[in-house]
Amino acid sequence: MRRIPSKYIRIAGIVLLVIVVVALISGYIAYSKREALLQKVIYKAKAKAKDDYNLDVKIGSAHFIGLSKVAFTDITIVPQDRDSLLSIKKLNLEVKLLPLVAGNIQLADVTLENGFLQLTSIKGVKNFDFLFKKKKDADTTSTSKVNLADLSYKLINEVLYKVPEDLDLKNFSISYREDSTQVKLFAKTALIKDGNLTSTIDVNNGESTWHLAGKMHASDKDIDVHLYADGKKIELPIIEKKFKVKLNADTITSRLTKVDQEDGETRIYSYWGASNLLINHPGLSVKDIVIPNGSINANIFVGENYLSLDSSSVIHFKKLTAHPFIKYTLNPVKIYELKVNTGWHNAQDLFDSFPVGMFESLEGIKVSGKLNYSLNFFMNSKQVDSLKFDSRLDKQDFKIESYGKTDLTKLNSSFVYTPYERGKAMSPHTIGPSNPEFTPLDQISPDLRNAVMTAEDPSFYRHNGFVELAIRNSIVTDFKEKKFKRGGSTISMQLVKNAFLSRNKTLSRKIEEILIVWLIENNRLISKNRMLEVYFNIIEWGNNIYGINEAARFYFGKSPYDLTLGESIFLASIVPNPKAGLYAFQPDGTLRHGLHGYFNLIGRLMASKGLTARDSSAYGFYNVRLREGLRREITPVDTVMADSLLQQTDNNNDALPVEDQEKKLNFFQRLFGKRDTSDKKDNKPDSTEIRKQQEKAAKEEKKEKEKQRRKELRERGLY
Repeated sequence: MRRIPSKYIRIAGIVLLVIVVVALISGYIAYSKREALLQKVIYKAKAKAKDDYNLDVKIGSAHFIGLSKVAFTDITIVPQDRDSLLSIKKLNLEVKLLPLVAGNIQLADVTLENGFLQLTSIKGVKNFDFLFKKKKDADTTSTSKVNLADLSYKLINEVLYKVPEDLDLKNFSISYREDSTQVKLFAKTALIKDGNLTSTIDVNNGESTWHLAGKMHASDKDIDVHLYADGKKIELPIIEKKFKVKLNADTITSRLTKVDQEDGETRIYSYWGASNLLINHPGLSVKDIVIPNGSINANIFVGENYLSLDSSSVIHFKKLTAHPFIKYTLNPVKIYELKVNTGWHNAQDLFDSFPVGMFESLEGIKVSGKLNYSLNFFMNSKQVDSLKFDSRLDKQDFKIESYGKTDLTKLNSSFVYTPYERGKAMSPHTIGPSNPEFTPLDQISPDLRNAVMTAEDPSFYRHNGFVELAIRNSIVTDFKEKKFKRGGSTISMQLVKNAFLSRNKTLSRKIEEILIVWLIENNRLISKNRMLEVYFNIIEWGNNIYGINEAARFYFGKSPYDLTLGESIFLASIVPNPKAGLYAFQPDGTLRHGLHGYFNLIGRLMASKGLTARDSSAYGFYNVRLREGLRREITPVDTVMADSLLQQTDNNNDALPVEDQEKKLNFFQRLFGKRDTSDKKDNKPDSTEIRKQQEKAAKEEKKEKEKQRRKELRERGLY
């Protein structure tokens, strides 16, 4: 091995000595000037806060203690023309020196005493709205794209580095007030010592006491903390007041195990769990939903232009596990992806894992065999018509051993059906031969059966409860219209909703409906003929008109078997909105011309399948006559209004209408009532002008509706 010449060693030693001397001199100068430098930094920080965010920052005193610790007293931050935001009586900060050399500020030790953070939102005026405003000198013309992976990695590190290795916090209060609603959190103590976190938090002046405890090595991205309360659940009434949702739990656990960058992604490995989590929201369920044990190992990947929950994530739900994949691509176009796969589970484990209070009809059911659920959803916002949607529940040796709270075979024999109107029970109906109004399937006009199935569910006898194409097209339509404009219910789904479930429009009721349909259809619990027979005998056909026997006699004074083709198509047209049935008629008992296109459409579809003869006179449209005794009850309304009422779907009916709905009232109109503008006098047109405008609008609307009907039926594969 060749030795290094001694002269080079001497040169290296001299260079190293010079560097050390320069460093010592620089350090001495910096140390001796550090107080002046500190005041200069504080001055700049105050000026920046004022210029960029209109914040008035005041500091009573600031000076160094030792080499790297700074002591502050009497800190206040007040946004301009807003309530005071922050006040701290005493704050000592110590930073790590080595990261500071590299330009990273990492806190080593923090002592804080007597602090108060106040967040207010009074009549829409917030004292923290500066957080959502751009800096005054921000370049609003910049079009450069943000790399989400780099941004998220930087932000996470910035936050974690600001969590100190050691913390001694005493008497720190956080208050949030929004008009008359307020919540207060008072941390009596919070300690981080050798990576162990302990704290005591008083909620709303003694309402409850929380504890936050666990492991806290934030700068090493290693966090494991638990939140629990003394003798009661963790809950905040302000959430219920503000969002109308009741939410509480015994214990909440959060873990962060790793954050790194790899292959252009920021990868965040975390865990979230709760015990005895209770949720109550009118949109979810009418009862409390209780999840005894639920958690997710959430592996969040952030790329240059997307956010995703990776498929390596695992949801744990009592006895059930599932692997979700969610991805949202922001640019150049928005793309939505969702995949779920549970793998094969014991069927009983799946039913046992349902949250308490969510599926009342299925409580106590006993099953055997195995089940596997999978979902695949992909939608490009610029190519919505190319939506991919596949949802299926596969079974192996599946069998229902015994029914729970509800016997799913009850429709096979006589049963009592109680309809509901806006949550109020109506007169019960016996569905069976003991009821003289009951009509067996073979005593219902074949034209009516075929017309209703053509309009509502043409593949009823072929599908197993669901029509994937109809659901897919419903999603496409709803996304394009930015509202729930179109349903995807089959006759099976409508029957289950009416016969087994309440009319409460909740997410849990819809999922329960889907599960019951799957159980009935995939296990052949009820024959298709019996399902159709019950369907015709329980659905609503008008205001307080239930069953086809009542409907046939109410509108036409006939038995269901004697209904003509035209009368059958009319009755099919009102299934989506039965309460508007009488608006289809003129005071003389004839049909309004707005239904002419519908009759031709349904009639031609029936004829194309050999269900009726081809007809050039609108398939009985001109022969339909309302029962004479009802004609005097027809309220005179103009054509546009009548057609609009006929096109709307009844709020109590989830059926898929053939016609498109008219534009519904917006949120505020539904909440406060549609504004009455009938008393406006300015520029009011005369009656002749009004009539001309109505006639013109009616003609245009008729053309558009027929066009839309054909389009929708094409999408459903019916035209």
